[in-house]
Amino acid sequence: MKSFVIKEEVRSEGIKAVDFLSEKSGLSKSKVKDAMNKGAVWLIRKGRVKRLRRAKAVLERGDRIEFYYSEKILSEIPQNARCLKDLIHYSVWFKPAGMLSQGTKYGDHLSLLRQVELFYESKREVYPVHRLDREVAGVMMVAHTKEAAAALSELFKKRMITKEYRAQVKGNILKYAKKGKIDMPIDGREAVTEFETIFYDPATDTSMIRIITRTGRLHQIRRHMDMIGYPVVGDPRYGKDNKNRSGIRLVATSLKFHCPFQKKDVEFSIDKKWL
Repeated sequence: MKSFVIKEEVRSEGIKAVDFLSEKSGLSKSKVKDAMNKGAVWLIRKGRVKRLRRAKAVLERGDRIEFYYSEKILSEIPQNARCLKDLIHYSVWFKPAGMLSQGTKYGDHLSLLRQVELFYESKREVYPVHRLDREVAGVMMVAHTKEAAAALSELFKKRMITKEYRAQVKGNILKYAKKGKIDMPIDGREAVTEFETIFYDPATDTSMIRIITRTGRLHQIRRHMDMIGYPVVGDPRYGKDNKNRSGIRLVATSLKFHCPFQKKDVEFSIDKKWL
């Protein structure tokens, strides 16, 4: 499938974005429009960078256009996220496995952030405050004001939000511990994962565990569980002979914290019988 990157400076006035990109890429205008709508085109104007979605937007001399085209990515159909709670300053969502937390240079139509934006018909701002791996399903928050984004990000930074997960791991983790704390550094930085065994299933030789993370390192749970010899079932990256048709068996089940806007303790969760 075709994939390329175009970075061009606009040297004339009055040309429409779709015409400019169709000429530079050799793609039909319909394909350019589709790519723009899905967030694959960026406009850099006077130092400001933003996604350019309007095909008929008129470009100015000196604008810089970047087009990140991947036929494979653009052909993917996004899954549907579900709004769990709208609290005006922020909303709480269920992100399905396979969905990105936010977009990439090659587009954002597969991301939760874009789905939230479309859900509110672009009438509300959307700001990311945390993320989940693409393979992982679970509870996520999206801020709708800069104030909320700053406040919630600060809570995550200060570890004032309790993040709970459920995971199915390979092997009998009771041989390691019924409950414990994994504090091996990740990428040279402090990383703390706490777990408690819910049950062990000898028929599948897997264990169900409850997890709380105290830090937020890249692939923290997945890497920590692999480090102690009990990788998450179906993890495409960690653990040997670890394929699973239903995907990775890890879900972010709840977020618990003191809401700075409601001025009370809150918990947002999904059904913990996800397996």
